[in-house]
Amino acid sequence: MRIDVETSAAVRAAPVPSDAGGNRWRGRLRRAVVATDVILVLTIVATTAVLGVLWRQWGATDAALGGTAVVALAGVLMAAMHCWDPQVLGQGAEEFNRLARAFVRATLLLAFVGFVVKGDALRPWVVGVLPVVGVAVLVGRWLVRRVLHRARREGACMARVLVVGTPESVADLVTRTERVPWHGWRVVAACTPAGEGTAAVPVVGDLDDVTRQVAEHAVDVVAVAPAPGWTAKRLHRLAWDLEGTGVDLVVDPGLMEVGGPRLHVAPVDGLPMLRLTEPRFSGTSRVVKAVVDRVGAAALLLLLAPALVLIAVLVGRDGGPVFYRQERVGLHGRTFRMVKFRSMVVDADRQVPRELNEGAGPLFKMRRDPRVTPVGAVLRRLSLDELPQLFNVLGGTMSLVGPRPPLAREVEHYADDARRRLLVRPGMTGLWQVSGRSDLSWEESVRLDLRYVENWSPALDATILWKTVGAVLGSRGAY
Repeated sequence: MRIDVETSAAVRAAPVPSDAGGNRWRGRLRRAVVATDVILVLTIVATTAVLGVLWRQWGATDAALGGTAVVALAGVLMAAMHCWDPQVLGQGAEEFNRLARAFVRATLLLAFVGFVVKGDALRPWVVGVLPVVGVAVLVGRWLVRRVLHRARREGACMARVLVVGTPESVADLVTRTERVPWHGWRVVAACTPAGEGTAAVPVVGDLDDVTRQVAEHAVDVVAVAPAPGWTAKRLHRLAWDLEGTGVDLVVDPGLMEVGGPRLHVAPVDGLPMLRLTEPRFSGTSRVVKAVVDRVGAAALLLLLAPALVLIAVLVGRDGGPVFYRQERVGLHGRTFRMVKFRSMVVDADRQVPRELNEGAGPLFKMRRDPRVTPVGAVLRRLSLDELPQLFNVLGGTMSLVGPRPPLAREVEHYADDARRRLLVRPGMTGLWQVSGRSDLSWEESVRLDLRYVENWSPALDATILWKTVGAVLGSRGAY
């Protein structure tokens, strides 16, 4: 492979085409995020200080010192945790993880300072103001992300991507980026081992043309997938050529959808090696998950008790049972009785019109199932029929978040990969439910459930629970 100095320099000197829009949106996004954070922190702190003085909770000096400490700690910890790093803004859960860690540490540090100096005046700032500021900043970031995602669905604020790989890997990445436009990637060109064409995007060269095509197409990201002929030496040279250009280099290690806490870099004599640890289905995190499940289920049952009673009355008006109990397969293949509000006519199980099945794989689904009652149609559209599963969560047979609980006849058709779903408790909601539910193909539903099993974390659970609200209100894939 020959990449000379002129070609390398061309990458740095290449002008951005007028239709590419450059990376100006990145700067605007970062400024918007910083401005939102600063405004929220200062507004809440100033309001608290003024109200505290007016209500004579503390003196002007204590208010000034407490407010200054909160602002300083919040700013320093957010900077230290790289909460304004452009690489995480608008991307995944890491942005929120960093913010949460920053405010938890700021709260602990302010509590420690108050303990050392015996400053009782700091107590309201520790137990009240800092947590409120943290929540407000998280909500502010979410609102900014909503605006960003809306723009990306309209084709704006997108990074231009050049893919290096086989035609199959190029097509796969194009499909994925089109499926999740809010990620912000648009594949504009590809380089394949022999420069062969593909219907997905234009193939602009072979593996020797990558550096030159980066310059000509003014891309923001080079995504490298495994391909015959693509060696470590080529990758090293490409990384050198992209230095100082602002172009991101992303490498697909060729692993199944595994990431987060299971991937580690273990260098051997300077050679970075990816170490893949086994998924952990026990330990402190799992105990915490079980406690959160039961406490959350109990709290939701108390909160929703009036609605549950009303739904029970409406469902039972046709004289049939209020609840529908069905045997499902749970953790490690053990069966349990899952409970739901009845949404179909009595004896619906005996009236299964198999020839009208619209479900994916072994799933049975119908968009307009004649067995569904009028009340049941409303319950299904809003997912209210699944609320009694909170009793399953309270009993430990289900979790708030997890793979979809399958029927025994579905498990009989599971391949080895799909059986990994049974390594964790099934959930009331999960990646399958917030990503389209019944509108997904069987392969997609398996892939999403396996992604959850392989990469489970408390942060992933929190993200799914948050997205569930939007999925339910939008009724996506619910029938």
